[in-house]
Amino acid sequence: MFIKMAAPIERKSEHTASEHSSQKRKKDGSYIKHGRKPDKSAVNVNENSAIIAAFSYQKELDEKHDKYERLVKLSRDVTIESKRVIFLLHRISSEDTCEAILKEADEKICQIGKKLKGIAVELEGEDPYRFLRAYTNGLQEYIEAISFYEYILNKQLLTMKTTEEKLTFKVPITKEETSEKDKNQKQTEAVETRQIQLQLPPVEYVLGLADLTGELMRYCINSIGHGNIKKPFELVSFMREIYEGFSLCSASASRELKQKMETMRRSLRKVENTCYTLQVRGSEIPKHMLMDAITAEPQTEEAAL
Repeated sequence: MFIKMAAPIERKSEHTASEHSSQKRKKDGSYIKHGRKPDKSAVNVNENSAIIAAFSYQKELDEKHDKYERLVKLSRDVTIESKRVIFLLHRISSEDTCEAILKEADEKICQIGKKLKGIAVELEGEDPYRFLRAYTNGLQEYIEAISFYEYILNKQLLTMKTTEEKLTFKVPITKEETSEKDKNQKQTEAVETRQIQLQLPPVEYVLGLADLTGELMRYCINSIGHGNIKKPFELVSFMREIYEGFSLCSASASRELKQKMETMRRSLRKVENTCYTLQVRGSEIPKHMLMDAITAEPQTEEAAL
C-alpha cells in the first residue's frame, strides 16, 4: 500500500516578506512598487524665471549692509576721538597751557579727518541720506568738537561754510601704465588728485551746534575753578546770541532739535545764574568758596521750580 506524500508547501523567503511588509497595497490587493527617488540636483532650473531673478538682489543687499556696518564703525571712531578733543580742551586752565593744548587738539582733529575721509570715500556715488543714520552721531559730535575749538581759538561761531571746507578731502587719481619691458605687469601710480566732499545736511550742522552750549557751560564753570572770573561774562553774551538764533528755528520740524533747545535753555540759565552770583555776591564769598556757591545755586533754583 503506497501512501501518497503531500507536496511540500513553498514558503516565501523572509527577504521577500519583509519587502512586501514595507510596501503598500492597492485596492485589488497587489503591491505598489516604489521606484528610486528622483535626484534633486538633476532638476533643470529656469534661469529666466521671475522667482530666480528676485534672488539676484541678494548681492546688492549684502553690499548695502556691509557698507552700513563699515560706516557705523567709522562713525563710532569719530565720536570717540571727538569726545577726546572736547575733554582735552577742557583742560585749559590758563593762557600758558592754552597754546600747547590747542596745538595738540588740532593734531587730533586732523586724525579725525582721516576717519571722515573714509566715510566720504564709502559714500562716493551713493545717496548720502540713504546711509545718514549710520554716521549722524559721529558727524554731530565732530561739529561740536570743532565748534568748541573754533570758539576757544578765535572767539567766534563755526560757520557752515567752514565746516564744509573741513569735510572736503583730496584723494589720488590712479592710472594703470603698462611697462614696456613686461606688458603683463601693470604699475599703479598717483598722477594727480581730485576732491571729494562729505555732504553736510543743514539739520546735522544745526544739531551739532546745539550741543556747543553744553560745553560752553562746563567751560564757564571750569574757568571759575581756575580763578578766571571774567570768563563767565564773556560766555553768557555769546550763548545768548546762539539761543536767540535757535529760537528763530521751528523746533516742531525736528524732535531732536526740540530736546536740544531745552538743554540749551538750561545751560544758558546756569551760566546766567553764575554771572548773577559773581556780580551780586562775588565780594561776599571768598574765592576758594566761589565754586561751591555757584554749583549749588542752580540746583536750589531748579528745586524751587
